[in-house]
Amino acid sequence: MSAQSSTGIQTLLEAEKEAQAIVAKARAYRTQKLKDARTEAVKEIEAYKSAKEAEFKKFESEHSVSNTKAEEEANASVQSELIAIKEAAAKAKDAVVAQLIEAISTPKPTLHVNSQ
Repeated sequence: MSAQSSTGIQTLLEAEKEAQAIVAKARAYRTQKLKDARTEAVKEIEAYKSAKEAEFKKFESEHSVSNTKAEEEANASVQSELIAIKEAAAKAKDAVVAQLIEAISTPKPTLHVNSQ
């Protein structure tokens, strides 16, 4: 009976070793699959990122021309307004100076509000 129980124990030990080997192989397979999935995800992210960057560069190049044009128009408008303001100031300069000199040179005596 000892030979039969010894054979049964030996069979169980071999089955346990075989099960451990299968589990280890499954773990290694799963780990490799996770690594492969991560690598693939990184590749997909990089491809998506480069595609979006290219799309942005294209959009930027298309719209930078219109921005430059709008900026030039705004600068021209500002320059024309500055010229108009300078012309108005030059026209009114003599009158304003005369009014200031008159206000300074001709005092108008009045009582202060608090002295009444």
